[in-house]
Amino acid sequence: MSAKVVARRCHGGVRMRLRELVKVQSLSTNSRWIIDDKAGHRVKLACVNWPSHLEVMAAEGLNKQPLDEICKRILDIGFNCVRLTWPLFLFTNHTLASLTVRQSFKNLGLIESIMGFQTNNPEIIDLSLINSYKAVVSSISNNNLMIILDNHVSKPGWCCSYNDGNGFFGDKYFDPDLWIKGLTRVATIFKNTNNVIGMSLRNELRGPRQNENDWFRYMQEGAEAVHAANPNVLVILSGLSFDKDLSFLGSKRVELSFTNKLVFEVHWYSFSEGEWGTRNVNQVCGQEVNNTMRRVGFLLDQGYPLFVSEFGVDMRGTNVNDNRYLNCFLGWAAEFDVDWALWVLGGSYYSREGVEGFNETYGFLDLNWYEISSSSFKQRILAIKPSFQGPGTPETCKHSIIFHPMTGLCVNKRSLLKQLTLGRCSKALPWRYTVEKTLMIKGTYLCLLAQRLGHPAKFGAGLTCGAANSKWEAISDSKMHISSMLHNRENVCLDIDSNNENILITNRCKCLDRNDTKCDPASQWFKIIDSTRCGTVK
Repeated sequence: MSAKVVARRCHGGVRMRLRELVKVQSLSTNSRWIIDDKAGHRVKLACVNWPSHLEVMAAEGLNKQPLDEICKRILDIGFNCVRLTWPLFLFTNHTLASLTVRQSFKNLGLIESIMGFQTNNPEIIDLSLINSYKAVVSSISNNNLMIILDNHVSKPGWCCSYNDGNGFFGDKYFDPDLWIKGLTRVATIFKNTNNVIGMSLRNELRGPRQNENDWFRYMQEGAEAVHAANPNVLVILSGLSFDKDLSFLGSKRVELSFTNKLVFEVHWYSFSEGEWGTRNVNQVCGQEVNNTMRRVGFLLDQGYPLFVSEFGVDMRGTNVNDNRYLNCFLGWAAEFDVDWALWVLGGSYYSREGVEGFNETYGFLDLNWYEISSSSFKQRILAIKPSFQGPGTPETCKHSIIFHPMTGLCVNKRSLLKQLTLGRCSKALPWRYTVEKTLMIKGTYLCLLAQRLGHPAKFGAGLTCGAANSKWEAISDSKMHISSMLHNRENVCLDIDSNNENILITNRCKCLDRNDTKCDPASQWFKIIDSTRCGTVK
């Protein structure tokens, strides 16, 4: 065994001793929030997707690392939850389910994966596929992570295309009766696994057969079947058009025999819609946020939790569309404080679409399923992990914070006499955004002032807090530029210093021209976020 592996496993032992292994019992909903049944406090899902639905029908990555090591890694990174996918046929086809993992690899000619699996997980490789899935669920639970079981497809394989036969009720591989049977079986099998807190009934409904009437009929039947088999789990319903559209719920609501267990999910990627690379980014962001709110976001106002069960980007950082989309998405996700699940955990698949050892560029971990692909991305998504609002946070702590999606940091300060900086959001300055559009530090008479172009923003007090350069407003189509006016009546926007990204300055507002398709406004994108979470700098 290498010194690196020994050190890693010893370090893992220390983590295990320090970890508080408190089992999650059951979650419910309270209006738009997911809450802990016992205390009634909000529990925000910050999940990562772990695929187990492809042709091998085993959780990916077990040829790269020991199962328990992967689970510990997920927790140590900062996720609190795993969305674990499963194919319907694994739980409804006895012949498939009884294959061993080794046999499944052999049938697909994946000999190299067998060797890696044998080395890292010898106790699993000769289990049946269904028992290997149970072993993965058990390990995730034992590592104090919440679990959402997601029926991703019927026939094992990569998802998704419009005409793949897996898309909608009545398709070649999507028999509604068999689906209900599978949901019931999975809910029953994992009924006593405490950390299984939710079941996502079906991933990305789509295809030529999709229609609202059948959606209501079968999704309601599926929800009732799951709840009857396991009344403790959250029941998570996806929409139409690859899980982008639930707008039909604006005129007709889901009718179920149970309450306080229903959650809706949505997927949002750069490729979902939007011409991020060919149009003005402010315009595209504003349009896509409006579309998302119209199609699914309105459910928050109806009193339902919204779970973004898939979002993600190319971790290499070279995809312009992804980079622009991500800044917009993070601003929206922070503003509405939604639950989420990143796609995807690992940087490789046993086999995907006929390619053995497929390199997953969206993988949070590298090809070997250990090193983080992008530390800056980690900082950015973990910034939206804490709950900003919801039951359990006292109203006496109500304030606003100023979030910068490009860095995953919030406006902070070194001292009242020094310039404003960006820092950890857990230490963010608490602001009060007044009806006069002044940003005041809560509990003080200090306000935010714009100075000269390229100079640090500063604090003012007294009469200066009534001047034009103390008024701030979200402008542009994206509503992500925070703008003020200097004494010479020139408009400026909050920005970060190009020589020191932690220093907050004011600059000319950029990328406002809708005809400008190449400008990237990311450094000037900020969100004023409502929060009732205590613990920020007073």
